[in-house]
Amino acid sequence: MNLPKGKKLILFDGVCNLCNTTVQYVIKHDKKDVFRFTALQSNLGKKIVEAFEIDPTKTDSILLYSEEYGIKSKSSAALHIARQLSFPNNLMTVFFIVPPIIRNKIYDYIAKNRYKWYGKKEYCIMPTKALKAKFLE
Repeated sequence: MNLPKGKKLILFDGVCNLCNTTVQYVIKHDKKDVFRFTALQSNLGKKIVEAFEIDPTKTDSILLYSEEYGIKSKSSAALHIARQLSFPNNLMTVFFIVPPIIRNKIYDYIAKNRYKWYGKKEYCIMPTKALKAKFLE
């Protein structure tokens, strides 16, 4: 994987409106420039999913990849992302005290309904020229 040193990669559903809005939010609040992004549907996304033996038909999840920690999914990925964001977003890490089985039930409910509640695009987003460096293919 050609991830720049010290960076973490967020893999997201490129056709999901909620996911795309979340990516835009993370970009805005990533003051330390920690994150890079790729759609699960991209070539890189597919390679990572395959390398970690993740069934893409059963992945209603954002994934977080880092070379030091491997892959995180569902609520754990979301909370690890929040940890790196600017205040007050980083305070969400308090939810690590909630057992993952409970956090992931809530996460799964939202993920299962995301298209119904937020809609779906026909194709993945195309980043602006200014943001292109943050997106990996």
